[in-house]
Amino acid sequence: MAKITLLERVESSLVHIRKFIEEDGCELEVLGITDENIVRVELKGACKGCSMNNMTFKAGVEDAIIKAIPEIKGVEAVNFQKATF
Repeated sequence: MAKITLLERVESSLVHIRKFIEEDGCELEVLGITDENIVRVELKGACKGCSMNNMTFKAGVEDAIIKAIPEIKGVEAVNFQKATF
């Protein structure tokens, strides 16, 4: 039985949110995972300049990854500023 990599688990955790953002003309790319288990994610397309990209990132992408994969310590937004709450 093949072992599922951490990156494959991250990609799998994003299936539902990816469908949602694609409907709005956005793309989501996982750029990689650091040695500290921080996932680097880029929102592209319509999301890049959208005023709601912080909400999409925080409540959608980041939440989906962290809930599904406890060993992930954080999610880093690339090419836009993530809001802090």
